[in-house]
Amino acid sequence: MTGLRIRTVASATVILCTLSACAAIEESISPPDVRLTAVKLEELGFSAQTFKLSFDVSNPNAFPLPVNLIDYGVRLDGHRFASGKTDCDILVPAGGDTEFDISVELDLLNTAPALLSIVRSSARREIPYTLEGRVGLDLPAIRPLKFEESGRIRMTALFD
Repeated sequence: MTGLRIRTVASATVILCTLSACAAIEESISPPDVRLTAVKLEELGFSAQTFKLSFDVSNPNAFPLPVNLIDYGVRLDGHRFASGKTDCDILVPAGGDTEFDISVELDLLNTAPALLSIVRSSARREIPYTLEGRVGLDLPAIRPLKFEESGRIRMTALFD
């Protein structure tokens, strides 16, 4: 073998080993449990409404998770309520929990009438929700981890 061929084979071997190690590490990371814990109406205006979505993140792993991105979608009573991506700097401790909030501005005048009805009636009853998305980790070569959760929640106003 020539020197160039030996270096090419050695480089390819190192790359393949690195990729296998990354895949093994990625498979050993359990996705965090992300729960929607509160939906609060912060500001009620004629053209826009601001809601605060509160989340709880539980880390089932034996090591901390450095979260740098949350990509989420929330459905209330089967209707799309809010979605988005937010950069963050959250360290979820090993086997522990962390809470965080996201402010969302919506134009409910231009949304479906069914969603307006949900917002109005949610103070009297708990409504079903679905939360799904991805959590990006500040770890090299690790793809975002998917999460999905559903439950029931009561929407409140900040002045309650």
